Amino acid sequence: MAWEFRKTGPGENVAVEAQTDPFAAPKWAPPVWHMPEFLVLAVNVVRVLVRILVFLIRNIVPVSIASALAWLGHSFGWQLPAALVVLALLGLGAWAVLDRSSFVRYVGRPVRARWRLVRVYRRDWQPVLTTAGLSRTHKRREYLPSIVRVCCGPTCDRVLVRMLKGQAPDAWEKVAPNLAHGFGAQLVRVRQGTAYRWAWQDGAPVRRQVPKPGRIWLEFVRKDALAVPFPALPLLEASEVDLRGVVIGRQEDGSPWRLRLLGTHVLIAGATGAGKGSVIWSTVRALLPLVLAGLVEVWAVDPKRMELSFGRALFERYGRYSDDPTGGMVKLLEDAATDMNERAAEFAGVVRSFTPSHRHPFRVVIVDELAFLTAYCPERDLRKRAEAALAVLTSQGRSVGYCVIGAQQDARKEVNNLRNLFPDRIALRLDESEQVDMVLGDGARDRGALADQISPVPAIGAGVGFVRLETSPDPIRVRAAFVDDHDIRAMVALAVPDDSTPDAA
Repeated sequence: MAWEFRKTGPGENVAVEAQTDPFAAPKWAPPVWHMPEFLVLAVNVVRVLVRILVFLIRNIVPVSIASALAWLGHSFGWQLPAALVVLALLGLGAWAVLDRSSFVRYVGRPVRARWRLVRVYRRDWQPVLTTAGLSRTHKRREYLPSIVRVCCGPTCDRVLVRMLKGQAPDAWEKVAPNLAHGFGAQLVRVRQGTAYRWAWQDGAPVRRQVPKPGRIWLEFVRKDALAVPFPALPLLEASEVDLRGVVIGRQEDGSPWRLRLLGTHVLIAGATGAGKGSVIWSTVRALLPLVLAGLVEVWAVDPKRMELSFGRALFERYGRYSDDPTGGMVKLLEDAATDMNERAAEFAGVVRSFTPSHRHPFRVVIVDELAFLTAYCPERDLRKRAEAALAVLTSQGRSVGYCVIGAQQDARKEVNNLRNLFPDRIALRLDESEQVDMVLGDGARDRGALADQISPVPAIGAGVGFVRLETSPDPIRVRAAFVDDHDIRAMVALAVPDDSTPDAA
């Protein structure tokens, strides 16, 4: 049996068992020096004081309140602090009844965030991260990423994390399922960390959110706020409709889903029954006040002759409509491209930012089945003409008041090689995981866009999807409102009251 000798003092050697092999050579270890007892005691006292100081700083508000109540109780008796506590509770209750939204914002959510920080995340932080392989051990010392802040919403928690030096967000994205199970969440998404910086704009300080290297946001989804479909949204006044963000549904955090139309194009991809019609008709419904005011026109191309035909009278009166597979649909796209070029020639050197007017309305070109015109049309000449017109509209139409909304089922490049010309994309339910990155861009599925896992049951998954915006690579989970046949007929009757067609009756 081999032994190693450690020095415990000058000139002292102690034999310590090091190996079980009796024929192994002795292993000499570096000297081990004994620390004086008073120095060990001093180090432990400093550690305790630092921990107490950190606790007081982290809990400055409750500690201050408790200290003030204790001092009042000691100086004037327990009746005074008890009365103050009762009055504070009554005031909070009245605040919650009279203005619940502000109470939830300034009291409810911060308190809940503090509770979940202590009760959920800090308590299980070390074992979950160690099991997931996100901690590192160096010289028998464990290093853990630290929690900076926790924010609570109606359906999800956002945890700001300071990563270890040398870590990247990819390491967290790979173990997102481990984190979800470890902290009892349905889903975890990894977002780029941000910080607030003050900047001067127009002579005034403005607080802006900028990327923060070394930090990430973890979004812990506690419950699915989009599991139940909701009816069509109410019609707004024309002055309340903003083309930079028309409300067509709801985001996962409960906030309105605002779809940008001015200055962009939108691609909608989803399998059969995924709810593409909900997105299209919710958009048309949101634009209806501006359509009636003459500031927006909707040009509809309907190869399937099923979805958009319900609003044919509306489109023909306030725009154009075609379902002619022999050339009418392609002619509509070519007319739109020709008008766009004429408008661009008129605006050249005069207008830099487009504003809708009665003379130059904002035109939305809706193509219900984009793949039919670019890949499935039996006539080769029509396919080339349609693809050329769409290329002109999507590459040049944003700045002169044109927006193309294309819907398709197949996300492959050979079916639609113009998809990169659509800055904003919506991925509804898809059949394969690879199609998610085809629609939303590389790495979208790793960042949480699980469009291939959306339920095929219409009552659960129809209209649910993920949005990738031009200004952000992170996908956002959304659901479009359900616009049924009765809602469409009511819209047509409102826009075309004298129409006598069965669809508008």
